[in-house]
Amino acid sequence: MRARFLPLLAMLCALFALAQPAFGQTRANHIAARLVAEGPLQPGKPLTLAIAFDPQPGWHGYWKNPGDAGYGMTLKWQLPQGWSAGEPQYPVPQKLVIGGLMNHVYEGPYAVLVDVAVPPQAAVANLVPIAVDAQWLACTDQICVPEQARLSLDLSQVTANPVFDKWRAAIPALLDQQASFAIEKGRLRIAIPLPAALSKPDPHVFVEQGDLVRYAAVQTFIGDGDLLIAEIPTADAAVRPQMVSGILSLGDGNGVRFTAAPGPVPKGGIPLKNGGGETGPLWLLLLGALAGGLLLNVMPCVFPILSLKALSLARAGESDAKARAEGVAYSAGVILATLALGAVLLVLRSAGEMVGWAFQLQEPAVVVLLLALAVAITANLAGLFELPSLSITRSGEPAGAFATGLLAAFVATPCTGPFMAAAMGAALLLPWVQALMLFGALGLGLALPFLLLGFVPPLRRLLPRPGPWMETFRKVMAVPMGLTALALVWLCWRIGGLWFAIGAVALAFLLLVALTALWRRRRGDAWGRRWITALSLVLAALLAVVLPSQIAERSASAIEGVLPAKPFSEAALAEARAAGKPVFVWFTADWCLTCKVNESAAIEREATRDAFAKAGVVALVGDWTRRDPAITRFLTRQGAAGVPLYLWYAPGQEAAVLPQVLTPDTLVTLAEGSPTAAR
Repeated sequence: MRARFLPLLAMLCALFALAQPAFGQTRANHIAARLVAEGPLQPGKPLTLAIAFDPQPGWHGYWKNPGDAGYGMTLKWQLPQGWSAGEPQYPVPQKLVIGGLMNHVYEGPYAVLVDVAVPPQAAVANLVPIAVDAQWLACTDQICVPEQARLSLDLSQVTANPVFDKWRAAIPALLDQQASFAIEKGRLRIAIPLPAALSKPDPHVFVEQGDLVRYAAVQTFIGDGDLLIAEIPTADAAVRPQMVSGILSLGDGNGVRFTAAPGPVPKGGIPLKNGGGETGPLWLLLLGALAGGLLLNVMPCVFPILSLKALSLARAGESDAKARAEGVAYSAGVILATLALGAVLLVLRSAGEMVGWAFQLQEPAVVVLLLALAVAITANLAGLFELPSLSITRSGEPAGAFATGLLAAFVATPCTGPFMAAAMGAALLLPWVQALMLFGALGLGLALPFLLLGFVPPLRRLLPRPGPWMETFRKVMAVPMGLTALALVWLCWRIGGLWFAIGAVALAFLLLVALTALWRRRRGDAWGRRWITALSLVLAALLAVVLPSQIAERSASAIEGVLPAKPFSEAALAEARAAGKPVFVWFTADWCLTCKVNESAAIEREATRDAFAKAGVVALVGDWTRRDPAITRFLTRQGAAGVPLYLWYAPGQEAAVLPQVLTPDTLVTLAEGSPTAAR
């Protein structure tokens, strides 16, 4: 809630500052400031001045465009006649996100340089001290305070100051070539001339013009030879500027200034991921998405549905036309579902939302819906009722096959595999057409086995022939579906707490009663009276309204396990790496089956704990069960669309990405081979 009031707070701070007496100071500033000259005065040559700021710990100042909140510095100079001050030159700012709002800040000491034009006839003797009345905003993560000072400088006492070498080096150089920009379909696209060989670990564009872009939105970057193309979602009421200027931060503290004029921006190129590397050719990514979709067919959460669908195709084996129709309908449902999920994901990210693959399972309401669906399918398989809309074993019904495809794709989304991870990570960086191609390829991979069964009769003949045993098999398959429902109950508890889980079970039970009563009424059974169905649905609707209020807060510090681990944050990661220790970071979610298998087999083990303790390894865990913009942003920079993700930081080195399937000895071997273990 605090972040919603930041813009209002900044405006009030600005009004408060303007209402103060003319720069009378009644307290020490939280950001100390002083005016410094680079060297002695030389008439006819520019004099470079610096306003050096030194924030107290926990306080920060702002760039000229402060972002979503705050305001920039204002200067009013008192100079001798004929002198003039140029535009302030700022170092590369930092990103600070609070509650989904991004600010452009400086969290440590920094200096703003100003070139002052000195006329040739300027007198050197008996100079009156120059001064500047400065106003700025000093903030922490919780409060903001307007500050001001009159800074003066006696030029007769100035000598050469070597600290200017450091301050000048921090000012990004202005590119000698002009960039071009275009605003297309709600995105600002800037083509910045930049050598392809230049390292760009974590690029970000700070746009100088206000009210033009969504500052917290995900920026995508595409390399096209010696052009770097940045794409940034525009603000809702974006202006149409005649010029766009700003700073391109390269991610390592360096950056360049640019100015861009309206002009053509190339459409091609290869998207960049974290570290400035390219995502790879599109055809290879499409193959990875296809292979990843194929692997989803053997995931335990999807297998019960798919095995029954295979039997329905076997039942349709007597008619090639029916088998083909079912295969096509099922494939259409799968591909449409993956395309829809991918499109929603891209739309949310373009709007500034920090979401990733399987984002829907981070929403408690979706988990409750899946629980109700799993309970209904379990009861259907067990023979409690038989509704055509829920039947996934009937043959020759394209509508049922299509619905099964939708369901299978939706249930399969939490799973990721070695091939799928790279493709889905690249989809977040690619232009939307190519990204949707990857999501479609993922759906095609998931549907491909059943598409082949529908169109290749010899493959269908490999399936068991239809018979009475299929009804028994159907009831047996109710067991894994029931276990899936129990897992979803556990997930409801993990996401929303005990009372939320109890309410979700009650809601699923009421819907089950309504479905059973509806089926009984169709059969003429007295138990299936209309009032039972109506009452169950009314109670379920009332419970659905109350249920969101029962969601408990999820504490990031409540992480328990065999391996002692701290909650992940970029600050914690930086602190651990600065200490010269090995660092293991893993990102997980309670709805991620692969994550839980890895944790049981390789992470939460006594052998791993002992090896980490001996080597001094710092373990950090990022829990992505509920939506976490900071984790999503970090995953995106690593080229990952979702979890699991495992990173190993050897002392003094960058991250090594570990396989998504860990063996029991993977982490033990890394810890034992660490230099700290040898010491």
